[in-house]
Amino acid sequence: MQEDPFLAGLTALLPRMRRFASGLARDPADADDLCQAAIERALNSRGQWQEGTRLDSWMYRIMRNMWIDEARSRTRRSKTFADEEAGLHVGAMGAQEAHVELSNVDRAMQTLPDEQREAVLLVLVEGYKYAEAAAIVGCPIGTLTSRLLRGREALMVKLGEAA
Repeated sequence: MQEDPFLAGLTALLPRMRRFASGLARDPADADDLCQAAIERALNSRGQWQEGTRLDSWMYRIMRNMWIDEARSRTRRSKTFADEEAGLHVGAMGAQEAHVELSNVDRAMQTLPDEQREAVLLVLVEGYKYAEAAAIVGCPIGTLTSRLLRGREALMVKLGEAA
């Protein structure tokens, strides 16, 4: 029996999708909900994905659009469900120093504006090229580059304060 490339690709993307969702949502429960909803939408919209195109970019775009819709809904409802200090420690548990450093990076990431955090997540964490990340976010490359530069500078300042 031949394995379905769509399902196999979706399964392989799960860890990266969870990491991206965590960066967008800033709350573990919201990130899990976002990831689950994006997978559900992808399965229901499977016919819109064209084999041979990048499944990861397609999934990130779905997830980002869903998060924007959720953020707009929350703003309209004027309710905040995530605690300011909430965050997910990313990475494997290692030496105590590494854990503290990851915690510092995570806290610094959470202080970035959404646009800068998305750019940093896609380019520096996920390893996308600028053009690919700009396509996922839906902005010109120059705009993505500016967001990434400002986000990186803000992180360096925040992490310099933490040291």
